[in-house]
Amino acid sequence: MKALILALALASAATGGAAQTAPALPPAAAPSYGPPVSLEVAQDLIDRTMAHGAANGWRLAVAVVEPSGALVAFGRMDDTQYGSIHVAQRKAETSARYRLATAALEERVVAGRLVILANEDTLPFPGGRPIVIDGRIVGAIGVSGATSAQDDEAALAALATLAGD
Repeated sequence: MKALILALALASAATGGAAQTAPALPPAAAPSYGPPVSLEVAQDLIDRTMAHGAANGWRLAVAVVEPSGALVAFGRMDDTQYGSIHVAQRKAETSARYRLATAALEERVVAGRLVILANEDTLPFPGGRPIVIDGRIVGAIGVSGATSAQDDEAALAALATLAGD
């Protein structure tokens, strides 16, 4: 009887081991923080984001924060819903403090990493993006007012101009 139980245990362990997948590779290290984004750059990003929103018929709120999440500059297009003011700031804060796009957090939640939702310090909706200058995170931009995908598009459009200037 003991031999039968041992054989079943070994067969189960062998089958379970074969069904397991290889461990995931650790994520690439995020860039280091740099000096806080300047007011001039922050305002330029806001202006470019709002121009992208206007060109698409979107009413947006845009926040730019330094790496700590402290507000550097803010802009709101006329008739933007007031709730977007807070959401834009939260998206920017989350992106700066965690050194990643808020869309990445949403992807993790959708994939089952629900513990993210328990962290009051995060907002896992697309539209928050780190501002990277000279390979270092100097802050983040947060956009709200359209759909989350459109908010993210507007943030990316403004950030693309940093490389092009």
